[in-house]
Amino acid sequence: MKQDNNTLRILPYVMVAPAVLILVAFYIYPIGYNMYLSFFSWNMRGPMKFIGLKNYKELFTSSDFAHTLMNTIGYMVMEVSMVLILGLLMALFLQKNTFINRFIQTISFTPNIISLVSVSLIWMWLMNTDKGLFNYILSLFGADPVGWLTDKNVALFSVVLVSVWKSLGFNVLIILSALGAIPPYLYEAAALDNASRRSVFFQITLKMISPTLFFLILMNIIGSFQAFETISVMTNGGPSNSTNTLIYSIYKQGFEYYRVGYASAMAVVLMLIVGLITILYFKVLNKRVHYR
Repeated sequence: MKQDNNTLRILPYVMVAPAVLILVAFYIYPIGYNMYLSFFSWNMRGPMKFIGLKNYKELFTSSDFAHTLMNTIGYMVMEVSMVLILGLLMALFLQKNTFINRFIQTISFTPNIISLVSVSLIWMWLMNTDKGLFNYILSLFGADPVGWLTDKNVALFSVVLVSVWKSLGFNVLIILSALGAIPPYLYEAAALDNASRRSVFFQITLKMISPTLFFLILMNIIGSFQAFETISVMTNGGPSNSTNTLIYSIYKQGFEYYRVGYASAMAVVLMLIVGLITILYFKVLNKRVHYR
């Protein structure tokens, strides 16, 4: 009997042990080792040299880092706002369960399952300054060609557009599921009270789907900080460093310039920025979410 009791006490720890080992091996250890590397100068070939906070000092006094950070924030603001606004509008439009609406939902979700590298190559052709489809359409209306990927004032928006196109369908489906879960009696009561469409949208629809929007905004914010493939394939951070983001800069510093310590310091700062934004996001918006 005593042995059975000991087994029952140990069993929960045995059950969670695989998950804990995976968490430590693939999350906690890499984060800790990355923080450790940020205090060293290392080119992946010679010995590591301890330099203390020099990597962080160089980082915060670098104009390139400030410019890259602003690019990343600009990318995040454009991508999140466009995905959420367009996703909400499309979901409201596709709310009725018809064959055409289901077909549009399927088509809109398709980009989400296509390789981002393949998507980027297709969009590179569409946005080609000389032979791209977009500029050909503009030429039919007598407009001048746009340097979608060669104009530093347009390139970041072009990269954001690809990301929005790819992730829009997923956001639409999630919002549609939230809209379908709204109890019909709320709309019936609003109709009896002769409530305006504006009031119904803001007081019923928006409030009832606010937990879903809260989740999607947070996921899109975190995802926007991880933008890499489109930038790597389409622009390589150019032109004139206009599309260089933090995650792409970390890759270049670490695997092209072999400045592993500096890249690690940049990764630590990125982790702190994302963590701070997440905490502020919960503090500011969590009270505005309507939970049933």
